[in-house]
Amino acid sequence: MAKTIREINDKIKNNKAVVFTAEEIIPFIKQKGYKKAAEEVDVVTTGTFSPMCSSGAFLNVGHPSPRMRMQKAWLNGVAAYGGFAACDIYIGATQIPDEDPANKIYPGSFEYGGGHIIEDLIAGKDVFLRATSYGTDCYPRKELETYIDLKDLNQAYLVNPRNAYQNYNVAVNLSSGVIYTYLGVLQPNMGNVNFSCAGQLSPLLNDPYYKTIGIGTRIFLGGGIGYVIWEGTQHNPTAVRSENGVPSEGAGTLSVIGDMKKMSTRYIKGVSMLGYGASLAVGIGMPIPIVDEEMIEFVSVRDEDIYAPVVDYSSAYPKRESKIVAKVNYRDLRSGTVKILGENVQAASISSYPVAREIAETLKTWIQNGTFTLTEKVASIPGVESGQTFKPLEIRPERG
Repeated sequence: MAKTIREINDKIKNNKAVVFTAEEIIPFIKQKGYKKAAEEVDVVTTGTFSPMCSSGAFLNVGHPSPRMRMQKAWLNGVAAYGGFAACDIYIGATQIPDEDPANKIYPGSFEYGGGHIIEDLIAGKDVFLRATSYGTDCYPRKELETYIDLKDLNQAYLVNPRNAYQNYNVAVNLSSGVIYTYLGVLQPNMGNVNFSCAGQLSPLLNDPYYKTIGIGTRIFLGGGIGYVIWEGTQHNPTAVRSENGVPSEGAGTLSVIGDMKKMSTRYIKGVSMLGYGASLAVGIGMPIPIVDEEMIEFVSVRDEDIYAPVVDYSSAYPKRESKIVAKVNYRDLRSGTVKILGENVQAASISSYPVAREIAETLKTWIQNGTFTLTEKVASIPGVESGQTFKPLEIRPERG
């Protein structure tokens, strides 16, 4: 029997909703079967906590006296973007200082960047703002140096163009030297493999065709409440999928927004990737409403049902080659050892499964307590039927 979001919300408001995490629902479905589980369960919660490089924050710092249109701005020495009206700036998670101070400690360690600024602000720390401008009649100030903190900002919104990737690459290094990547340090001759996905807890792997997740979906974001605002950049719904609908490569992505003033540094962390750069670890949790039996089938997905492509980051990835070394599932990856090309290789995740579990549990508690209700999506994000693909950049030296 189908249920509506309104009916589920009525149960939430009356503290009668039956809620499971995506991890807990698996044995329950095995015991009850799809039909009975779909009748009894109202919501399944998901979670992920991982570096999400395509993240950043809009900050409104207010007008100084005299007024200023901040053409260029730096936060603790990290460049922010000031191409907006007056006192709005955007700080990107992967931006690093013009003069990287980390190089004084260890070349390429990238100990501080945009992601750390966002974490510092959420932590309530003072951040040094320097800004310059060409000056106008209405905005005459040309230079500004001051400290700012989160409570004094008018608005501080996390606005992330690409989060919650639906599956992703597993990285290996087939070369004879160590390499440094956004998936961590990779030892030579396939000495290790790194991955970044919460597997069976991951939001979009529990709604593979985006049936319930879309524009306007209310989510857990960084310890507070956020919303899905659009498809994410590089959204690729037509990626290769298995029979259960789960993509076996990077597929869907989401663009999300949330109020930094309601977030916690428990779930927003600046990240330093040795030899690569800076990033931001973002905690996201999404509720999956069980509106029918199809949705209960989707949330029954297990780590062993989800396969990811193993890609050589020493050669194939930099050259944009699509060669896949092997495919492995997340049960084997999370065991710590995975077999690739006949060899047992040590596996490690740069995302945190324990924190993903914690996020799913927290969201579950919010729903059970009646403090978090579901939203109807106001529009769908492009699905398989859209035919949308991810297009690479083809370099054209001439027009036309």
